[in-house]
Amino acid sequence: MTRRDPDWRLKVALAFATVYIVWGSTYLAIRVGVRQLPPLLFAGARFAAAGLILALYARFTGQTFPRPAREWRAIAIAAIFLLAGANGLVVWGEQWVPSNQAALLAAATALWLAGIGALGKDGESLSARRSVGLITGFGGVAILVWPRQGFSIEHLGAQLAILAAGLSWAAGSIYVKRMKPTTPPLMSAAMQSLVAGAVLTAAGLADHELTRWTWNPQAMLALGYLIVFGSCLAYAAYLWLLHEVSPAALGTYAYINPLVAVILGAWLLGETFSATQFTGMLVILLGVVLVSLRAANRRQRSKR
Repeated sequence: MTRRDPDWRLKVALAFATVYIVWGSTYLAIRVGVRQLPPLLFAGARFAAAGLILALYARFTGQTFPRPAREWRAIAIAAIFLLAGANGLVVWGEQWVPSNQAALLAAATALWLAGIGALGKDGESLSARRSVGLITGFGGVAILVWPRQGFSIEHLGAQLAILAAGLSWAAGSIYVKRMKPTTPPLMSAAMQSLVAGAVLTAAGLADHELTRWTWNPQAMLALGYLIVFGSCLAYAAYLWLLHEVSPAALGTYAYINPLVAVILGAWLLGETFSATQFTGMLVILLGVVLVSLRAANRRQRSKR
């Protein structure tokens, strides 16, 4: 299947739609979950369960477990950066940050992807337009994190954690793309999820979070949604896209995720969306457009 093949284009479109919409809704599910459950065990349970489901399905469809040490090293590093680091920080941060603001801050991931993607011999060079986009986007981030109702160290720390999550996610994504692992995306997603689940669960147990675990029905529903849709479906789609599109193009999910999170947060959790947040969102998205535009134009020229 080539990149000019209509079936390939359809698969890319469906994978992007899954990442756009499902991941936009996960911020709400995380916010619901951490209201009742300790963050590290909550995230650890999600990835452990998702990894088991994905591994069973991958084996059922004939995929084999990774064998070379190089593959396991790549899987472990990706799991730490993409899941244990990035997602763990978002879950921890959403104890203090509303889901809509968390999604807006996480939109900076697209900026991190473009910035880190320019590094190294295989990097995509930063044009003047993309450089302006990075500066613009992070200016929007500054608008979002600027305190409006008094300074709170917990809230600022949570905001910075979510920004660091974006950096961790971008670093892991670029690493996976450049390593070119031979393990099929589904099996890779399974193994990464199991590694991340083990790391996060161990951290939660070390932090004595087990004493705070409850079987709240609403939290269990949020956990189930994250396992099936956020991890099994959307993460597998993301890993497949990593090998099919450029980092800048992949970062365009930042266009849609915040909008989905804002709508759901207002509808189901009564979260407010201030004029300052709206301004910050527009500035961030403008930056994302600028850093992504060059890659999109280059792909259009290559098709002519």
